[in-house]
Amino acid sequence: MSLLENCKLCPRACGADRTKTRGVCGAGACIEAARASLHLWEEPVISGANGSGTVFFSHCSLGCVFCQNRAISRREAAGRMITEESLAATFLSLQRKGAANINLVTGAHYVPQIIRALTLARNEGLTLPVVYNSSGYECIETLHLLDGQIDIYLPDYKYYSSYYAGLYSHAQDYRDFAVPAIDEMVRQTGAPQFDENGMLTRGTVIRHLMLPGLGGDTSQILRDIAVRWGNRVLVSLMRQYTPFDMGEYPELDRTITAEEYETACGEFRELGLGGFFQQDESISESFIPAFDGSGLEETEQ
Repeated sequence: MSLLENCKLCPRACGADRTKTRGVCGAGACIEAARASLHLWEEPVISGANGSGTVFFSHCSLGCVFCQNRAISRREAAGRMITEESLAATFLSLQRKGAANINLVTGAHYVPQIIRALTLARNEGLTLPVVYNSSGYECIETLHLLDGQIDIYLPDYKYYSSYYAGLYSHAQDYRDFAVPAIDEMVRQTGAPQFDENGMLTRGTVIRHLMLPGLGGDTSQILRDIAVRWGNRVLVSLMRQYTPFDMGEYPELDRTITAEEYETACGEFRELGLGGFFQQDESISESFIPAFDGSGLEETEQ
């Protein structure tokens, strides 16, 4: 528990003793999770036919005002406390259900516990690739702990502009951490690798969620990805932004237009990036699962 007694697992580096209190992210020492399920709405090379074995962890260090998973990302988040043994049992249950991989959604604040759970599960027969699904706001030191544990990194690259990062995610230093973090992820995984069925077995997929009116920021991000990582990564250009109660941010109170998205897709193609686009039916809150604790396994204490 030493890493939790003066917690600096994320860029907030709040130094909280999470064995006694909660950090800035909202997490204490015990793992809190809100759902485990076969998830069909990831990129095709991650979901496959059966779905990605997602485990949604509660709390988050970033705090985006538009968060789709706001029910579980806030300080007062939905979720259930589980042990490392229960998490390991959940991984194995997802494998038995035919999951394409184990997908850890926003787990940076639980990295020490996740590593122990993965060790337990692998000792009991877990063989699936492991996906680390991240906001991109990560510390390199925490990622070093995951070296050899993660097969596929799935980070966001949310902002190029520090102004927008501060305004919408309370993290003006977002890019200062995200770019080195993605560098480290790519170093660990290397270029994308696929199995005989076209499923991703190793590599880094960078996601960018377009926001209304921020086409210029999207353009800078796409160019930055092309220059820094090129064909060593895949890119997922996402248009699924769904506004909710955005009275304080009226500029965000709309979806992405077809013209905005096609302009970005055109630049994506011109830059020679490889990856994924989204169809307009992706704009729906139906893509947000029920965070009811389902799928999480119980084990005896």
